[in-house]
This record gives sequence, structure tokens and C-alpha cells, in this order.
Amino acid sequence: MSNAVFEALADSTRRRILELVASGERTAGELAAEFSTSRPAVSRHLRVLRDAGLVVWRGEAQRRLYRLDITPLAEAGAWIERTRSNWSDRLDAVE
Repeated sequence: MSNAVFEALADSTRRRILELVASGERTAGELAAEFSTSRPAVSRHLRVLRDAGLVVWRGEAQRRLYRLDITPLAEAGAWIERTRSNWSDRLDAVE
């Protein structure tokens, strides 16, 4: 599992993009319309998400359709679950 996943998830705009593509494929323009930021800014967020493996795209004529790839999220969730007991034990020790 890559730190890039957690770094990508640290940004609220990128988390919202993931929520949008989780419901179905979207073009960059459709995603950009959901935000008050510029289209180039949304494109930069999409690049971070692609680099982290959280979204993939496919070409359709002149458009790129983005969709969620759940694999990195599942890996991050599994890591959190494996380490949760360690966190709980340490927090109990602090109390």
C-alpha cells in the first residue's frame, strides 16, 4: 500500500471527487462543474487520484470518463483494521 493513497485522501476536494465517481463514470467537465475551482485545478486533483490508483479513466471519442478503483481503498481499509487494535491498546494505556 502506498502513502500516495492517504495523501490523496487528505484533501477534501479529492474525497468529494471520489464520492462523485463512486456513483458512476464522470467526465472531467462534469466533475469540474461540481466545484467552484477552475477546470485545471480539478484536472490536477484527478492526476493525484490517478497517480494514487484511486481513479482510472477510459477514452470515449474526445472524452475521458473517470471511475473509482476500489482496490487502493480496500487495501487502506485493511491496513487500518490491522492496526486498529494496536491503536486501541495504546490509547487504553494512556488513560
